[in-house]
Amino acid sequence: MNNIYTRVSIRKYQDRPVENEKTEAILRAAMQAPSAANQQPWEFYVVTDKAKLEALSKASPYAGMTKDAPAAIVSAYRKDCAIPQYAEIDLSIAMENLWLETDAQGLGGVWLGIAPIEERMQAVERILDIPDDLRAFAIFPYGYPAEERKQQDRFDESRIHYVE
Repeated sequence: MNNIYTRVSIRKYQDRPVENEKTEAILRAAMQAPSAANQQPWEFYVVTDKAKLEALSKASPYAGMTKDAPAAIVSAYRKDCAIPQYAEIDLSIAMENLWLETDAQGLGGVWLGIAPIEERMQAVERILDIPDDLRAFAIFPYGYPAEERKQQDRFDESRIHYVE
């Protein structure tokens, strides 16, 4: 049986801040995603404040690790995007690019979706004072040492259907 690895689960954060240059490289990679109407219908918030990181860690049952992260990126899309579903799909591509670049930088990020659960999105928007015209989408804590990673095997043979 072949194994297909998707995400990376990281066990330990580094105990130093992440250089701005690395964060900018990560966001540059994210912004290479295609976007609706040839414009990027989203914004990114880089969070390093410990109190806000701890508050974000309570916004989702999956976000507990955020409080110990040196930094987190919160993504949001503009509500006035002509095709909101496309903005979400496009932001998913951007987050995948962000994850790949974070891994390449040795900062092992973890993508924690909060959309489309309204109460989680509103909680994140309140914590970061995100403007009303934006909709929170995901939390991305990062700053792990790459050598501490552990692969998660999500391969499920029963979900593959061959049509000939």
